[in-house]
Amino acid sequence: MIFRTGQLAAVALASTVVFATATMASAFTVCQVTDTGGIDDGSFNETAWKGVQDAQEKLGIEGRYLESQAETDYEANMNSLLGGQCDVIFTIGFLLGDATKASAEANADQKYSIVDFAYDPVIPNVIGQVYATDQAAFLAGYLAAGMSKTGILGTFGGINIPPVTIFMDGFVHGANYYNEQKGTNVTVLGWDVEAREGLFTNNFESLDDGRAFAQNLYDEGADIVLPVAGPVGIGSAALADELGTDALKIVGVDADQATTDPERKHVYLTSVLKRMDSTVFQVIDMAMKGEFEGGLVVGTLENDGVGLAPFYAFEDAIPAELKSELEAVRAGIIDGSIKVGG
Repeated sequence: MIFRTGQLAAVALASTVVFATATMASAFTVCQVTDTGGIDDGSFNETAWKGVQDAQEKLGIEGRYLESQAETDYEANMNSLLGGQCDVIFTIGFLLGDATKASAEANADQKYSIVDFAYDPVIPNVIGQVYATDQAAFLAGYLAAGMSKTGILGTFGGINIPPVTIFMDGFVHGANYYNEQKGTNVTVLGWDVEAREGLFTNNFESLDDGRAFAQNLYDEGADIVLPVAGPVGIGSAALADELGTDALKIVGVDADQATTDPERKHVYLTSVLKRMDSTVFQVIDMAMKGEFEGGLVVGTLENDGVGLAPFYAFEDAIPAELKSELEAVRAGIIDGSIKVGG
């Protein structure tokens, strides 16, 4: 059963009955509140929901979600899930941080977990899920620098917030590391790591913005672009599809976008994976075992919480030497001999 925010008032009585029935039928119920991108965004909302789906299949839980149509829906959606029908409420995205904190502090007996947010001090009934996506993006930046024909890469974000800019940081540092190793001068347009300024669409929905921002970067010489803006990046992929991959390639984010955007699978050099499905599943498993404690779950290269997607159409185009270098860089990041922060 799926309810959008605008439907909640009309179905309040019915939803109470449905939730009560589900709770009796299932020993454990998980509820998710999405960000505005929606459950099928092909990005972080959908990837987090996959973790719930995996738990349904492997652990026998019940799963439900509410889609937020606007930021003003966050608190209302959380409040509508209170009352005992949800063993854990998952909130998806940095922008839900304040609403999650307020709801959790007002309902100390309810367990919460939020993707892309950490609280200091820790809230006892909230597990934050954060990701060292700069580690995987570092690999993507190194790869892109090695594959660029123009020596110019590009990136842009949805909103200038840490879960977005951490991808951009890693991408720039990875390209810079390639330059240090190879004596090249590959540049990255769209993000200044030191000034913390760059290109942002200020939304996570507009495919038109994705196309326009990628077009501008392409016009400035970029032949590989990393859009860090959820579904907005599909607009960039559409442009690459039209121009051809000799002219423009895309690096996806969050999910394996070659699988979530199959019509344009051939334009994705790779994707920087943030395996929210893995950490969501981990939190559910902890809660079911009675091991839920407020704090953090961190996804890294070492624990496969982040990584690179397969190269698909570019598998044969990427030189064997570059692939070997990527493996060495990955190992160096894990053992600490390579510093992702530059």
